[in-house]
Amino acid sequence: MKLSCAFFAFIYSALLASNAGAASCESLKSIAIPNVTIVSAESVAAGPFVQPGRGGAPPAAPAPQAGRGPAAQPIPAHCRVKLVLTPSSDSHINAELWLPSADWNGKFLAVGNGGFGGSIQGYNDMQVALRRGYATAGNDTGHTEADGPNGMFALGHPEKIVDFSHRAMHEMVVTSKRLVDAFYSKPPQFSYYKGCSTGGRQGVMAAQRYPEDFDAIIAGALANRHIQMHTAGVARNIALYRHPEQAIPASKADMVSKAILNACDPMKEGFVNNPRACTFDVSKLACSTASGADTNSCLTPAQMKTVETFYGGVKNSKGELIFSGQQITNPIPALAPPSGLPGGGYDTVRIWGFQNKEYDWKTFDLDRDMPIINAKTGFVDAVDPDLSKFKAHGGKLLLYAGWADTGITPENTVRYYDSVLQKMGKNQGDFTRLFMVPGMGHCGGGAGPNTFDSIGALEAWREKGTAPAEITAFNPQTGLSRPVCPYPQYAKYKGTGNMKDAANWSCVAP
Repeated sequence: MKLSCAFFAFIYSALLASNAGAASCESLKSIAIPNVTIVSAESVAAGPFVQPGRGGAPPAAPAPQAGRGPAAQPIPAHCRVKLVLTPSSDSHINAELWLPSADWNGKFLAVGNGGFGGSIQGYNDMQVALRRGYATAGNDTGHTEADGPNGMFALGHPEKIVDFSHRAMHEMVVTSKRLVDAFYSKPPQFSYYKGCSTGGRQGVMAAQRYPEDFDAIIAGALANRHIQMHTAGVARNIALYRHPEQAIPASKADMVSKAILNACDPMKEGFVNNPRACTFDVSKLACSTASGADTNSCLTPAQMKTVETFYGGVKNSKGELIFSGQQITNPIPALAPPSGLPGGGYDTVRIWGFQNKEYDWKTFDLDRDMPIINAKTGFVDAVDPDLSKFKAHGGKLLLYAGWADTGITPENTVRYYDSVLQKMGKNQGDFTRLFMVPGMGHCGGGAGPNTFDSIGALEAWREKGTAPAEITAFNPQTGLSRPVCPYPQYAKYKGTGNMKDAANWSCVAP
């Protein structure tokens, strides 16, 4: 069969039209964007990812995390764009955008940070995203180690707190979408976000402040009360300094934790499947007032106060909750007066709140200082329960936390989810669902099912309208699988079959 010259001309014209406006990787560097410096744009061949600062060696395989396993090798060929964003005169936000050289799925995924940030911490998630065909980006929250450890970067630099709070992520997303459009000659069809801990705070912050930045968000183990959480931690340590008789030695901490686990783990799995069913009363562990005995098998009145605060939360003198206590089924550690500075969150108090590295923590007063700190830096906390604009945009919010999280109490994530329902109405399952994972620690790990495909669940929800009725999670080390259910549902054993098999469990209402 002979094809006419006109036919070939038509095909050639169509190909030119399909690529019209598209840019080569290297040419992206010449694109002018206000307050953005494109440091480099280079084509990267398929192969092992080399972590910045690690020379020519590929990074060690990370521990499994929620929603991802160790990043496989290699990663696909892509265009790697390094950016510096300067939305204020004191901003310096480092970011990277990876654009698949082939087989782009038409979507964009931004990834979050942990702790105080200070580097691009989402490289593992970015590798997973790239392998799935996503254009993907991460940032350092607007500072690096050179600006000071922990929260010291904010000393004399209030604009960097704003960048950490919300601006770094938003500016990166806006810029990334523009470069995606330039590179592929069309904008992303869907824009997603994935983050845990500080990344969880960044996710709900985006839903609150910038409801059109993302079409769907995965936010885990919310550090959304950063200011309250850190200040409460400092207050608890200072209370031990002032009242050393309230310290909990390792022997008594072990006694308390074993007593609770024995009472609340009837299936003897080594973790509690449904912590909400545990009603253990720690007052049963109080030393007998009649005998006055103080042994390793009981708690003195002073020690009881510490345990009650650990599980019940830090409160001010009016009884108002500053930050949620730990889930009752999680172990209490040995607690002693601070030997130096009062906790890793101390910079939030002395630097962010008071801009004073010489602040005398021994003078700290929770009732007096918490309102001052909140007035200056409360905008960092992402606590607004009104997500109506994000919902109206068609947004989906998938929240999760591990019931065995001893880093950020899981109760905090539950508390935010409940606040959304209280504000917007109890039936919000069409746009937001919370998945509490039994036996999972902070953003992953733990004895329970700790690895699940949150991205796949989000895609089905946002793109196909299939809300996740359950998500099957796995523990790669033990072979355990189990359905993780939309809170307040939980997985209940059917009574027969291998308890490690998800097929023998079903989601039920409490």
